[in-house]
Amino acid sequence: MLISLRKSDNLGSLVNGALVDLPSPSSLSYFWNFGSLLGLFLGIQIITGLFLAMQFSGDVDLSFDTIVHIMRDVNGGWLLRVMHANGASFFFLFIFIHMGRGLYYGSYRFMKTWLSGSTIFILSMATAFLGYVLPWGQMSFWAATVITNLLSALPYVGVMLVEWVWGGFSVGNPTLTRFFSFHFILPFLILFFVILHLVFLHETGSSNPLGVNSDVDKIIFHPYFSLKDLYGFMLVMFFYCIICLMAPYIFMDVENFISSNPMVTPVHIQPEWYFLFAYAILRSVSSKIGGVVALFMSVLIFYLFPFLFNFRFRSMQFYMFIQYIYWYFLGNWLLLTWIGACEVDYPFMQLGIFFSHMYFLIIFGISFLSFLEDSV
Repeated sequence: MLISLRKSDNLGSLVNGALVDLPSPSSLSYFWNFGSLLGLFLGIQIITGLFLAMQFSGDVDLSFDTIVHIMRDVNGGWLLRVMHANGASFFFLFIFIHMGRGLYYGSYRFMKTWLSGSTIFILSMATAFLGYVLPWGQMSFWAATVITNLLSALPYVGVMLVEWVWGGFSVGNPTLTRFFSFHFILPFLILFFVILHLVFLHETGSSNPLGVNSDVDKIIFHPYFSLKDLYGFMLVMFFYCIICLMAPYIFMDVENFISSNPMVTPVHIQPEWYFLFAYAILRSVSSKIGGVVALFMSVLIFYLFPFLFNFRFRSMQFYMFIQYIYWYFLGNWLLLTWIGACEVDYPFMQLGIFFSHMYFLIIFGISFLSFLEDSV
């Protein structure tokens, strides 16, 4: 069914409810399923987190035992906990694919949609880090110590800021209490930005694999894409259930099954897998302030994509050379993720330095090519 599209139609479709008559490009592939999957897993995280919060105690003397209590004594507590922990990994896997697809097909052209999505990504990283600290295991404690100490690199206010975050002169009970409070609140802020993201998306309409901005070749969302999303839900939930029931601890660090001990430092401190690329960039810079700047720029640089990239064609599939650079960038990101999980030793440090430089050089290289094409 071919229909014409007006901006008011899009907003009306969103306000009126079920996305039944939403005009959508007919060429959308399964790569466009990940937005709805992210909504599904955000709901799973909020619901499971709400029930876990009913049993959790944000106290350094009780939090680790509270997790054990949830796993062993609360009816269905073990399932809620593994669903929440593994749901975070699924959420970040999908957000990386979602943003990678947006970069490849030029979704950053929709500036407000892209910027709101980047904000969701930053808030999700903050929420995940705060949640990683709550079990108060060895890796939780030392990850909180290392990451919060980064603030001390800021000139003049750094030390004061660290002590304010800690609530004292070391990571302790006030730190855990504050982290628990923010971990509970931030998902609702993410939900607000998700709604904002959808509003902006419905103002412009979705991008498409061809990269064209046509109001002609569009079909109604239901039943064509709603059934497509439903199929994606069932397929992903199948693998999600397998992970939760058959390998529930596959994404967890063994050190976090040991209660925190400030007197014993783990041999190798590392964050969850979805932070490893940024962690590898952080430790590749010898200067503390330089590492902090590189760390923040590795994620904040996503905000610059609408301003850096301005190709005549939205989709990278029309640029063979840019495609090669894109896939090299993806490989570079995967290598940084692997290096972040390796020990701080030869040759991993040298490789980390090289691939950290390439991470930023590739982005600015694509930007330079975009500038050349725009100036010709």
